[in-house]
Amino acid sequence: MKKLEFIESKIVKNKEDLKYQLGYWRFKSEKIVFTNGCFDILHRGHIDYLAKAADEGNVLIIGLNTDNSVSRIKGNSRPIQDETSRAMILAALSFVNAVVFFDEDTPYELIKFVQPDVLVKGSDYKAEDIVGYDVVMAKGGYVKTIDFLDGFSTSRIIEKISKT
Repeated sequence: MKKLEFIESKIVKNKEDLKYQLGYWRFKSEKIVFTNGCFDILHRGHIDYLAKAADEGNVLIIGLNTDNSVSRIKGNSRPIQDETSRAMILAALSFVNAVVFFDEDTPYELIKFVQPDVLVKGSDYKAEDIVGYDVVMAKGGYVKTIDFLDGFSTSRIIEKISKT
């Protein structure tokens, strides 16, 4: 398989494909980690966060907000990059196993479908307030919060660009 095909293969097109992959990973007793976000302009803070999330298990699945979802959450001027571009960039990371789109404002239904062993979000949330906390805890998993790297944010990058 060529490198670009390999990257594209990590972008899950539908729940049936995801169901197959989840079954395979579970058969191999892999510890499945789930996180989510917009990841509009990938930066060092994202890499730090995602690498630490990946360290929590063997498989990292990223729930990626669709363009419509990002616009509802962040406003009409976002996203900067379309969902296919954002997914390709995330899938190119060696420690990412799957990127899955969700169109809702929260990934709750996706988390219920995936049933991850570990749910990861930024430490700006309290673990018990994180969407999907109940799902992961009910199956005996855990929720991990990770501190963000100071000085790195998409909003800050957009602000810097708009001043030039």
